[in-house]
Amino acid sequence: MAEKREVMKETLDFYSLEKPLVAIKEQIDALEVSDDSNRKEKIAALREKLEKEWEKIVPKLTAVHIVQIARHPRRPYTLDYINALFQDFLEFHGDRRFADDPAIVAGLAFYKGQTVAIIGHQKGRTTKARIERNFAQPNPEGYRKALRIMEMAENFGFPVITFVDTPGAYPGIGAEERGQAEAIAYNLKTISRLKTPIINIIIGEGGSGGGLGIGFGDALLMLEYAFYSVISPEGCAAILWKDQGPTAVEQAAENLGLRAEKLYELGIIDKLIPEPPGAAHMDYETTFKNVDKQLHLTLKKLQQQAIPDLLDERYRKIRRQGIFETRKT
Repeated sequence: MAEKREVMKETLDFYSLEKPLVAIKEQIDALEVSDDSNRKEKIAALREKLEKEWEKIVPKLTAVHIVQIARHPRRPYTLDYINALFQDFLEFHGDRRFADDPAIVAGLAFYKGQTVAIIGHQKGRTTKARIERNFAQPNPEGYRKALRIMEMAENFGFPVITFVDTPGAYPGIGAEERGQAEAIAYNLKTISRLKTPIINIIIGEGGSGGGLGIGFGDALLMLEYAFYSVISPEGCAAILWKDQGPTAVEQAAENLGLRAEKLYELGIIDKLIPEPPGAAHMDYETTFKNVDKQLHLTLKKLQQQAIPDLLDERYRKIRRQGIFETRKT
């Protein structure tokens, strides 16, 4: 029985699957800072080897593996994208009602010469930072801060770009007392009428209303190994079957249809952004380039539309979602 459990753990654990990739990546990193005269050739060979190893792993990836990749502690976070893709980021703090929420980063920056508003969930790298950021679980003041920046962007005609990466809105008593559900709902109502282009990018976890509170707009882009779901697989398994064992969580993850390619087929997301071999945490530079390319193309397309047309299409986009058919059996 113990052997069976170990096999199941190995099957469900992406961190075991990626061990060969990590070993190759460490060799690449060591060569990049070395003075080896054949450094470029060796790095190219190792990158090719990494790609081949990744091709072996991809067919084995389950929905639970996708969740683990999206939660990977080395995956790039919102501030990493801001530092890589934008210039002169000026962060704003507070909702002018209660407090500042470090779980959400918001401010203005330059993107390819124009001013944009940027909003995103931010996780921490260290234990201290994770606690300070509340594990990227926003309180109501976080959503109200985000909306304040969005309305400022509307006033000045700045496009809005959001990065979604949260396990969900914070479910604490204080958050509920300060109107967590109302804050998210009010954001959705206001954003639906915001007279400026809005692009949402799911870079990691797209957790329920926690992601939806800043993840609604004109175009929804999603990284290949991120996930977007109404609830976490663990939460789903606990509610439906009162079981958070690996088998129940695996079944819940599959049933939720949280993979990017599935969501693209259903018309929930508008563009799937490819990730490098080994996923985003293996190659930041390529990930940033891929996101930058799709962001630039999408923003350019949206800015060619008149605002009334933009709002009409935003409305139609939402109305197209959730359509189903009934059949007689």
